[in-house]
Amino acid sequence: MKSSHAFKAAGGLTCALAILLTGCATATPEQKAAGTGALIGAVAGQLLGRDTQSTAIGAGLGALGGYVWSKNMEDKKRAMETATAGTGTVVTQTADNQLKLSIPNDISFDTGRSDIKPNLRPILDQFAQGLGQQPGMEVRIVGHTDNTGSDAINNPLSVNRAQSARDYLVSRGVSSSRIAIDGRGSREPMADNATEAGRARNRRIDIFLAERSQR
Repeated sequence: MKSSHAFKAAGGLTCALAILLTGCATATPEQKAAGTGALIGAVAGQLLGRDTQSTAIGAGLGALGGYVWSKNMEDKKRAMETATAGTGTVVTQTADNQLKLSIPNDISFDTGRSDIKPNLRPILDQFAQGLGQQPGMEVRIVGHTDNTGSDAINNPLSVNRAQSARDYLVSRGVSSSRIAIDGRGSREPMADNATEAGRARNRRIDIFLAERSQR
């Protein structure tokens, strides 16, 4: 049984690598994205499952969930860079072709609170703009805190902040079914919690926008 799983997993990896390494001249952008997704999914399966069955499952999920970086995504990135200029927000394209906004706490939420501040509203307004005409776009919002206080406080606070941002986007016309939320508490710092400057960077929400490949 294990040898059968290993054969299937190897086949999935081989297909993904074939698209990435040898299909560049002929493969469509969507095929390349799917191949990249399969390879990422396979690696994730190995890291999470530590077995060949998980590798095969991961490859399949990756192929189905590949993201593309289209002109719409590039235009949105430029619009968000303009909208967030001078705010300390970091706008990036992730390795798997998602648009990511890391929005610091000092413009988004007061310490210990989950209601959004006025300075965050124009950023969310710009983010919501046009999404109603782009049903293929998916949104994910993740809340984070620094390590001050206990998990019993930080975990629900991070979720509530993500929820508040989702509620605002919904009020601007984005369907709630398109927005996933999560809270990571203090578990995923982006800076050193030993300094005040580092803790300030860790108190944030990350907003992701992604467009799935159409095959």
